[in-house]
Amino acid sequence: MKYLFVSDLHLEAAAPQAIDAFVGLLGGEAREAAALYILGDLFESWVGDDDPDPARDRVCRAIEALTATGVPVFVMHGNRDFLYGAGFEARTGAEVLPDPCVATLFGRRVLLTHGDLLCTGDAAYQELRSTVRAASFRERVLALPLEARQTLADAARAGSKAHVAAQRAEIMDVTPEAVLAAFRATGTRVMVHGHTHRPAEHGHVVDGEQALRVVLDAWYEGGSVLTLDASGFARRATPFA
Repeated sequence: MKYLFVSDLHLEAAAPQAIDAFVGLLGGEAREAAALYILGDLFESWVGDDDPDPARDRVCRAIEALTATGVPVFVMHGNRDFLYGAGFEARTGAEVLPDPCVATLFGRRVLLTHGDLLCTGDAAYQELRSTVRAASFRERVLALPLEARQTLADAARAGSKAHVAAQRAEIMDVTPEAVLAAFRATGTRVMVHGHTHRPAEHGHVVDGEQALRVVLDAWYEGGSVLTLDASGFARRATPFA
């Protein structure tokens, strides 16, 4: 038995190889998994559960085909796709998780998060995140026509790229203080997250105890899957065909 973790796939029609690789994962290895966790930014954008985009619909149908076999799929909001709702869950059979959340896997409590909450050095982003994640903001956006929502998403994407380009690299990464606070607040000593696109395994000491933070990779040059079985974590990267 093993669990699978992915994040930051940023799937869109302009990247068909990434979609092919993910659909292949859903129809292959994931069929034997205990569960699949998608920790944010599955899509480059998500403008509402009524989005008819063919590329995104193909991904949703592939997720539904997996959940129909009995494999649980858990999806977390990312900074690109935070408008998932009940319609997405009905469309895919997946469950949208709160960020952060704690899962018990092989008897260990594991903290799961997209990761952007840990990047407290970027104050401007954290302020924006608080605004767009508010229920009132979501309601106003989702009340707009689909075309208007897509225009907003395109503008937000361009603004995000400009913001990232203007920031120092260390500002875009997690802060040690936020990591330690997250471990302490949840009582966990294992954390898995994405967002930073800096795959690594980091050791931490939390109140005298050893802790592990595993960072997932983005799906830009190839697919990347983290697995967890009784022996521990393992990472596999696969170039796109």
